[in-house]
Amino acid sequence: MKICIVSDSHDNGASLASSLAAAKSAGAVAAIHCGDIIGTNTLRAALAVGLPLHAIHGNNLGDPGSLHRLASKSEGLLTYHGQDASLNLHGRRIFVVHYPHYGRAMALTGDYDLVCCGHSHEASIAQEKNVAGTTTWLVNPGTTAGLGAPAATWILADLAVMLFEIHPV
Repeated sequence: MKICIVSDSHDNGASLASSLAAAKSAGAVAAIHCGDIIGTNTLRAALAVGLPLHAIHGNNLGDPGSLHRLASKSEGLLTYHGQDASLNLHGRRIFVVHYPHYGRAMALTGDYDLVCCGHSHEASIAQEKNVAGTTTWLVNPGTTAGLGAPAATWILADLAVMLFEIHPV
């Protein structure tokens, strides 16, 4: 199962939609947004792509009431989780949080196969040794908006083999 991981779209709906469309054409069947969506208008074009999207809000909260309303009207395309999310996709335990330091802390617990975070606007892929004596993947897709970053980026993840690729928007 392939998924798209995005973050920090900061009201750039066209860039977010472009990332999701590219991921869908590469075989992604779902997407995770690691926060800083800002407003619901950012999501309208993204939802038109047709990938089910799991989203959290990040530190630029925007209007959570509006995000909840959009999710309830999205016919299952948008699940808005609030400040963080614990998911199970393709048998993989996934935690989604905005801040990288919280992400690393959650990776160290050993409770998850994959932890996704954002906030820094810097794409990264790493394995963290955890207290269970194994490793947990910690990925940050950077920013689809390209703000304060060398490039706008997203990640294509293959959960079957735990392979992660950083892509430009």
